[in-house]
Amino acid sequence: MTRTLRALLPLPLIAAALVTAPVAVAAPEANLSKAAPRFDVMTPASTVASRTDRRPMAGAVYDKVTDQTITTWSGQHAHNYVQAYDHKKKTWTAPRQIADGESDPHNYPTIVQADDGYLLVFQGMHNKSLRLTRSPKPRSVEGDWTQHTIAEGAAASYPMPFKTANGTIYVFFRETSQELDPSKPTDFRPMRYVVSTDNGRSWRNSEQLTGQRFAIGSTSRADHMDEIYIGQLRYEPASLGNRERVHIVYTLAGGGPEGHKHDRYHRNIYYAWFDPANRHFYSASGRDLGTQIDDADQEQRLKIVETPLALPGGIKSPDYIQQVGVANGKPFTLWFETDNTGLWHNRAAVFEGGRWVVTEVATGYRTREIERLDGNTWRVYATRDAKPDIETFLLRGGKHWSPETVIRTPKPVQRVEVVTGFRDPARIIATGASSDRNVAVADGDIYVAGLPPARCRLELPILGCVLRKS
Repeated sequence: MTRTLRALLPLPLIAAALVTAPVAVAAPEANLSKAAPRFDVMTPASTVASRTDRRPMAGAVYDKVTDQTITTWSGQHAHNYVQAYDHKKKTWTAPRQIADGESDPHNYPTIVQADDGYLLVFQGMHNKSLRLTRSPKPRSVEGDWTQHTIAEGAAASYPMPFKTANGTIYVFFRETSQELDPSKPTDFRPMRYVVSTDNGRSWRNSEQLTGQRFAIGSTSRADHMDEIYIGQLRYEPASLGNRERVHIVYTLAGGGPEGHKHDRYHRNIYYAWFDPANRHFYSASGRDLGTQIDDADQEQRLKIVETPLALPGGIKSPDYIQQVGVANGKPFTLWFETDNTGLWHNRAAVFEGGRWVVTEVATGYRTREIERLDGNTWRVYATRDAKPDIETFLLRGGKHWSPETVIRTPKPVQRVEVVTGFRDPARIIATGASSDRNVAVADGDIYVAGLPPARCRLELPILGCVLRKS
């Protein structure tokens, strides 16, 4: 008990409280929980989720001013919904539809909270446009949301938003260039971005800001792999010795030997990081690539591993989803490929000694998301195909993999995202798998999971909890 507490309370009250407070006896389960944390799972909405192609980022945000976690997800016909969790009341709002998904699983929502408190939900209307839906008032999901098209994000798919320390909002997206110029081949699909410095009210795109036609891409590869599929962006705030940056991992897609075909094959894994202050891209070694990554850059400076131009087991490999992070100041990536039997091989690569060191860390998992635990250790959220539950693993140093715990879910999960700025027990949002690829069917659950809040051993009037259970 602290010296301040002793000064505030009469000695008999302190003595009585300590004598009567129950003493926790360590059970085997309690000892296990220290090594393997137990996640609590909430189900804010049941049998509502449709299939979605969402990337593992920006699925939910925590607003510390109102002590709310706000989630967004795709329901029937890919319509976009929001819900809010009140941490004090421990209650969820009912699902609220805020935008039309036009029956396309690519039109999933992502969310950021602007510095003025308004909630901004983005949709890339597959190959057509970038749409922004804004909350009617700050820090609330209630009321009629308003939507408009961001003209600077034409022909957009797959919005990947983040907010920098000064409140600037970036949204990366993939452009389908043939929609703007019919003379372009179908498999020319580079990455671009839009930027707002006024909380999402006005925008400029990367071409307007840098003069470059695209941010990441190529136009004339001999293997026709000119589509960019970013698996994940990860914003990293400035820290001692490092400036603000955004880590990027991606793979290529295209027609391969069959000519100009959309997303026929996948190939290779690449890494770069982006500085939002000067809008330059950099390699893992720190080489400045300027404001545009072209094919020479990615092949000479950014390639982690070269994978076969093939369809092993009839499956596109590597998968669309990858993860990226930093361990002990070294960038690492995580992805999965398949073999001819359909078995997933989970690989990690860390940049050390001036090169990428690749390790096969597991088999049989789809890695869904990762979460930093400390400077060296990340938690990996993974699932097995057609199986319920989310299994977690610890990845240390970008290459050492070990099992951690199992998050129990009644049904299989298709997507996992760590809540931006999370507060437990709402640490991750997990979208349950729907039984059909057709988004007219929406029978997946929405799960939110996190660690249970610390329980109080001694709670006193006015002062609240003064002694927590270990």
